[in-house]
Amino acid sequence: MSETPVLPELPQELWRAGKQELAHGVTHLLQVMRMAAAGLGNYVAEIESRGADDLYGYGTVALWFADVARISRGDARAFVKRALALNPTRGVDGTEVPASAPATAAAAAEGAVGEQHIDVILEILRRIPPEVPQVKREGAEKILADLARSGGPKEIAEAGTDLLARLDPDGKEPKDPEPAEPRRAMFIERRKDGFWKVSGLLDEETGARTAAALDAYATRRPVDEFGQADHRTLPQRRGDAWAELLDLAIACPDQPGTSGYRTMVQVTVGLDVLKSGVGKACLDFVGELTAREARMMACDCVMVPVVLSAAGEPLDVGRLRRFVTPGQRRALNVRDRGCSFPGCHRLPKHCHAHHVRHWADGGRTDLRNLVLLCHFHHRLIHHGDWDVQIAFDGLPEFIPPQYLDPLRTPRRNILHRAIT
Repeated sequence: MSETPVLPELPQELWRAGKQELAHGVTHLLQVMRMAAAGLGNYVAEIESRGADDLYGYGTVALWFADVARISRGDARAFVKRALALNPTRGVDGTEVPASAPATAAAAAEGAVGEQHIDVILEILRRIPPEVPQVKREGAEKILADLARSGGPKEIAEAGTDLLARLDPDGKEPKDPEPAEPRRAMFIERRKDGFWKVSGLLDEETGARTAAALDAYATRRPVDEFGQADHRTLPQRRGDAWAELLDLAIACPDQPGTSGYRTMVQVTVGLDVLKSGVGKACLDFVGELTAREARMMACDCVMVPVVLSAAGEPLDVGRLRRFVTPGQRRALNVRDRGCSFPGCHRLPKHCHAHHVRHWADGGRTDLRNLVLLCHFHHRLIHHGDWDVQIAFDGLPEFIPPQYLDPLRTPRRNILHRAIT
């Protein structure tokens, strides 16, 4: 091993030292520290050869070194790993076991490389396939050790990647293990206030697809012709996007349980309540909702009439009745080309078929009484002050509330017409 370098004399007051003296002192101290670590590794390798159990009663050298150096066992194991890789040891029968990285050991003994350099080199050597000849392995290690004298761990890693590609151009033999079952979990809980709390855990692929789908539908609505901007927060927009994705899924003809019907309403609410929109209804017997909400959902639904006695006993359950037929829906798509509300750009697949005069009030289910509305504007019509009507030419038009237009001049959506 090389002799320990002599440190330059520093002024008694370090703050008086010039930049050259400071830099010189730092580089020499680094060299001393690295040389000391290499020398310490010689001792640790010798203790490994003799056996820490026989010498000191410890099961492993790492446990003994952790106590002596007062460091964590993890750091001690890492130091012992380096020491055994850079120094020759002896087997049980006394035969010498050569160092696996002798060129790196020489650089370490000179104080030219530190722990990070050594760890990167050892990891690259570990990845060299065993069928590579020893001569090539030694040559690769020497290249990395020489590079480490002037380069950093990043340069060593990049050079190692290139060397591995040259030593093993075909890489490891591909394996086709059985794909692991993706971990997914979904929890849905109804709170006392009627809201539902949703949480869950998705695997990487499903999570990415979910985020992409939500973000695609969570974009802000453009400013409409009345200057109304979309002030929803991102969580609110994602919640609305989730509702839209559910509508699209439920509208799929192959959807289990719904067969493409957006809503199946079991009427367990009195007809008078449904007409007035005041009161409560029961949705598929899973919870209560307001009659106004039930009225909105019943616009585009499959109806199952249930006759109840005064005591609430079911007396008769009728047959399914589809209010808006598939043929009528196709005709609506052609006529309205999307949400009919002024300024809305939503396409037909995002829309519900709204009854201008609700069927509960005697309104007919035909094109003269139907209009396409997206979820947002459908709710606005049911809960707001806007009115909708079918004009003389058969196209829908909307009457704004008086606070927007005192004259309440009818308006139309010209966006879908302008597109074509």
